Amino acid sequence: MRRRTLTVLALAVVVAVGVYVPATLLAPIAPASATVTRFTAPAEKSLSLSFPSYGATAVEAVGFTDSLKTSGDAKPRSIASISKIVTALVVLDKKPLDGSQSPKITFTASDHALYARYLAQNGEVADMPTGLTLTERQTLQVALIKSANNYASALAYWAYGSNDAFVDAVSAWLKKNGLDHTRLVEPTGLSAANQSTATDLVKIGKLALANPDVAKIVSTKSVEIPTVGTIENSNKLLGINSVVGIKTGTLDEAGACLLFASRETIEGKEVTVIGVMLGGVDHDSLDADIQKLLASVRSGFQTVTAVTEGTAFGTYATEWGANAHAVASKTVSKLVYGKAAVRAVPSLDAVSEASTGDRAGTLKVTIGETTTTVPLELDHPIPAPDAWWRLTNPSLVF
Repeated sequence: MRRRTLTVLALAVVVAVGVYVPATLLAPIAPASATVTRFTAPAEKSLSLSFPSYGATAVEAVGFTDSLKTSGDAKPRSIASISKIVTALVVLDKKPLDGSQSPKITFTASDHALYARYLAQNGEVADMPTGLTLTERQTLQVALIKSANNYASALAYWAYGSNDAFVDAVSAWLKKNGLDHTRLVEPTGLSAANQSTATDLVKIGKLALANPDVAKIVSTKSVEIPTVGTIENSNKLLGINSVVGIKTGTLDEAGACLLFASRETIEGKEVTVIGVMLGGVDHDSLDADIQKLLASVRSGFQTVTAVTEGTAFGTYATEWGANAHAVASKTVSKLVYGKAAVRAVPSLDAVSEASTGDRAGTLKVTIGETTTTVPLELDHPIPAPDAWWRLTNPSLVF
């Protein structure tokens, strides 16, 4: 009986070992426990712009969401010779240059008479003898660079035949471009009835810079025109503080005005700023106020680094003592203007046995309006438990 009992016990041990050991060694192990690391957003930078106390001002960093900022009144104001930008765009809408100089314009006696007409109104003019032939580009240069009223009118009447037809074309163009607060009654701006708001003028500035012919002309400091001679740009800020144009305006009812644009590289990114200032006392003080405004705009940019490569956004821990972090696989940064909300939301994968660099989840990073998905990876390996741990921890294995 004793021998039989021992035999049965021995067989039981053999069976138990034969079942327990392989079952323990081969049983799947639960994934490592994962804990998300709390994200702390970088501090936001406030925007403080240097606006003048008079008139109406608007400024926008092109391509930066909600960057349009204004000061002063929002009502339509006389815009003086800034009108000529609209005139140029409406004429080019019908008579595009497409990068060429043509077509050619031969000025008539009626065109010549515009010289005396605008000179009598104390308006800017340039020589325009009857029979003079210039290209459309040259005519645009005199109208926009020198701000010659007789050239702006001759250009509009050449394209549309009459002032009424030109005004109708302007109205249609304004409607097409959503410029609901702008009105022109003639091409030059000598009429105080040519009016717009600061925000509409910023839109017009963007349209002007988007037209390569207009953009090139308004950025030209001087040019030689046959018969007319050398003309100098009326915008004295051109070339200062990265200003690339675009149009001055002066009228008793409007004061000193400037629709301006600057373009420069800020922290490795090309940035275009478009703005307008209306109602200044004179152009010297207006130019000084615009330089102050542009300096304050420039200081409003910053590169926000939301996530740095290698930053941990989660921790993995196993029962057998293996630990690793889920870290960002790349740095995420963006040039922003003013305040920009920053968020980073990790999503951790279930991880058991893994090597360094294996995927551990994803990180959704948002800076302002831009969202980027960044892979998370392990910074250390998570090895499988050894046989001894499996055999001695059956409650954790099964």
